[in-house]
Amino acid sequence: MSFDVFLGALDLARAYRLGETTASDAVGALLGHIQAHDPKLGAFQAVYADDALAAAEAADKARKNGHSVGPFHGIPFALKDVMDVEGRVTTGGSLTRPKEPATRTATVAQRLLAAGGILLGKTKTIEFSMGGWGLNQNFGTPWNPWDLDRHRAPGGSSSGSAVAVAAGMVPAALGTDTGGSIRTPSAWCGVVGLKTTHGVLPMDGIIPTAHSLDTSGPLVRCVADAAFLFDLLAGREARELNHHLDVSTSDKSANSLQGLLLGSLPDGEREGMAGEVLDLYDAALERLRALGAEVEIFEPTMSYVDLARSNRLIATAEAYAHYGKLMEDPEAPVDENVRQLILPGREIRASEYIAATLERRRHIELFAKRMRGFSALVTPTLGITAVPLENVVPDGYPVGFTRPFNYLAMCALSIPMGLTPNAQSGGGLPVGLQIASRGKDEAMALRICMAFEAFLGGIGHPNL
Repeated sequence: MSFDVFLGALDLARAYRLGETTASDAVGALLGHIQAHDPKLGAFQAVYADDALAAAEAADKARKNGHSVGPFHGIPFALKDVMDVEGRVTTGGSLTRPKEPATRTATVAQRLLAAGGILLGKTKTIEFSMGGWGLNQNFGTPWNPWDLDRHRAPGGSSSGSAVAVAAGMVPAALGTDTGGSIRTPSAWCGVVGLKTTHGVLPMDGIIPTAHSLDTSGPLVRCVADAAFLFDLLAGREARELNHHLDVSTSDKSANSLQGLLLGSLPDGEREGMAGEVLDLYDAALERLRALGAEVEIFEPTMSYVDLARSNRLIATAEAYAHYGKLMEDPEAPVDENVRQLILPGREIRASEYIAATLERRRHIELFAKRMRGFSALVTPTLGITAVPLENVVPDGYPVGFTRPFNYLAMCALSIPMGLTPNAQSGGGLPVGLQIASRGKDEAMALRICMAFEAFLGGIGHPNL
């Protein structure tokens, strides 16, 4: 039988356990799939084929001799190219970065490697992860795999990671999220993306964007894989994760949301969104009700647009602190779209930035009080589907609901909630549903999304 490149991480781990395939077969098939499709899709910045094949052979020998280190042993993965790996160059999506290999490995990457994961390569990103469309003028913009006839934005900044997972080139990838950089590409590429709570996962060895907002997390094909990767990234011992292999989404009682109160959008927050997105969102709310949840309109303490603007002010000020000198140099070979996003940071006074950070604390407290009684909030991830590149507004951000939850120090998960009817794409474009829960309550968001995913049954994958 030919290897199914769209197997998720846990499905692949189960196949290893049952002896249905080997790491060598998996890595060989995925590398072949990358070779066949990445010249068009452009998800990868670098592919480490020889090392990946050697690691796969070693994993197979270890498993044969009874020395598996846990369920992630032999699972291929990719890293957004802002994460250091010793001996590998980290470009950060920029021509200005040093060409010397890194001398350390980011802790989140090290945890996957220590668990036996096999690094296939680094994926493309917006320069310094600054922006939401997924564009990169210098290294190229990955192609959203749901429309092979028209180059649509993949979403950013973890664009390559989302495209690689969606297109079957790797079962799992890591990204970073400062204002939506995991959830935006996940929504537009039809995969699952988890924005963890700020501070829950270590950020050392990762090129910063805005240090008080930056988070990292997985992009995967299903919610069970997100829970699996999150446990591993959070420092759980690899051998303690075998229970993930026994997770069943067919048990209706386990997927019940009985007793949970979920907050939906008020009418004013629905304005400006595409009708086809709202149709899928309303259908998703009905599915959540069918799972036993009570759904009630939630009025935020201030509009989500204003919360997003507050996030952007802090992110712009901090990004300018990191990269302002570089962006001020007219001769620097930077992405001009990124330059225009970062340069406004020079107009933000220190007093304004400090006031914004203090005000953020107040908003976090007020929002937490308003959420009392609610288990989580439910929004569309974005209000529009993936746009053609010619329609992108480079100095703007896709309309949606991602940035408020970075600002509010909450966690959030984006999962597919369906495909829109779209004749131009030959079968529809993915739309994401966002479940946002309190800081450090990733378990709640994962629980709700796992139940919804089981009820929906998935959206399939792009026809390559």
